[in-house]
Amino acid sequence: MVNTANEAEIREQTTQRLEKAMGTFGTAALASMEEQLPWFRRMPADQRSWIGLVAQAGIAAFVEWFKSNERSRPAIAGEVFGTAPRELLRSIKLQHTIDMIRVIIDVVETRLDELAAPGGEAQLREAILRYTRDVAFGAAQVYARAAETRAAWDARLEALVVNAVLRDEVDDGMHSWAAALGWTSKPVTVIAGFTPEDEEPEVTIDQMQLAARRARADVLAGVQGHRVVVIVGGDTDPMEAARPIAAKCGPGPVVVGPQVADLYESTSSARAAVAGLRAAAGWPDAPRPVLATELLPERALDGDDDARGYLVESVYNPMLAAGAPLLDTLTTYLEQGSSLEATARLLFVHPNTVRYRLRRVAELTGLAPTDGRNAFTLRIALVLGRFHSRAARTTG
Repeated sequence: MVNTANEAEIREQTTQRLEKAMGTFGTAALASMEEQLPWFRRMPADQRSWIGLVAQAGIAAFVEWFKSNERSRPAIAGEVFGTAPRELLRSIKLQHTIDMIRVIIDVVETRLDELAAPGGEAQLREAILRYTRDVAFGAAQVYARAAETRAAWDARLEALVVNAVLRDEVDDGMHSWAAALGWTSKPVTVIAGFTPEDEEPEVTIDQMQLAARRARADVLAGVQGHRVVVIVGGDTDPMEAARPIAAKCGPGPVVVGPQVADLYESTSSARAAVAGLRAAAGWPDAPRPVLATELLPERALDGDDDARGYLVESVYNPMLAAGAPLLDTLTTYLEQGSSLEATARLLFVHPNTVRYRLRRVAELTGLAPTDGRNAFTLRIALVLGRFHSRAARTTG
C-alpha cells in the first residue's frame, strides 16, 4: 500500500510539472523540427503552423493521459490528429509523421529529469514510450483511412472517365478527372472484355492495373455489368499491352480497339472495341486478344456503322477507283472458290493476269484475296460497296 501511495503521489507531482511546462513544449518541438527535419523547413508557414498545433495537441493529450493514470488510450488518435485539416494529410507523409513523433520524444526526454518528480523518472519514461507507441499506431490508422477514402474517390473518378469515353462525352471536364488521377499517357488504346465469374469488380480492376503496371502501361478501367472496359495509355504495342489484361478477364473474347493519339480521340477506339466484343460471337475461333479491325466483317453484319463505313471507304472504293476489271476479277475469283484457272477461263484472260490483279487488290486494301479470312472480309466489302453505290444512284 505504501508503494502504491508513493507512486500515485509521484505521478501527481510529475503531472503538475508537466502542466506547468506544457506551454513551452510546442515551441521547443517546432524549433527542434526546424533544425533536424529538412522537409519541415521547406513547408509553407501555414502548414508549419498546423504542425505546431498538432504537436501541442499531442503534448496536451499526453499530459491528460498521464494524469488519468493512462486510462484514456482509445481517444488518443482523435485528440492528436483531429486538430489538423484534411489537406495536411496530403502534404505530410506517414514517414514524416513518425519523424515528428520522434523529435517530440527527444524534446521531452532531454527534460526528463526536470519534468519527473524525484523517483518518477522511470515511470515517466515508460509512459512516454507507451504513449508514443499508441500515437504511432493512431497515425497509421489515420493514414490508412485517408488512403481508403482516396482509393474510393479515385475508383469513382476512374469509372466516370471510362463512362464518358463510352458515351462520347470526352471534353475538358473529363480530362480534368483524368488529370486528377495522374493520367498523362499518350497514345491510347481501349480494350473490352468480360469480367471473371464470381469476382468483385474492384478485384478485377486491381488485378488489371497490377498487370498493366508490370507491362509499364497506364490504365483506367471500369466494369459495367459483365463487361470490363480498359483504357490503356503509353507508347506500347496495343496487342502487347492487351495480353496481360486479357489474362485477367473472364471467359470470352477480348477485343483491342485501334490506337489513337490521345484521350480526346479515345471514343473511336472504345466504339470499335465494344462493337467487336458484341460481334465476336460470329467468329468463335477468333484469337484472344483480337484486334477490332480483324472483326470488321462481323461488326458490319452486326450493324456497326463505323465498320461498314470503313469497308466501303477503305476497301471497296479504292478498288472501284482502280477500274472495273479489278472488281470483276475479285468477284469472279471469290465466286469460283478462289480458283485461278476457273477465274481466268470465265474472264478470258491468262492466269498470270488474274494473279496480278489479285496482288493489286492486296496492295490497295491490305487484304490478300488468297487468305480465307481476308477473302471473307473482301466479300462483305463488295456487298456493302454495291449497296452504297445503289443508294448513291438512287439519291442522285
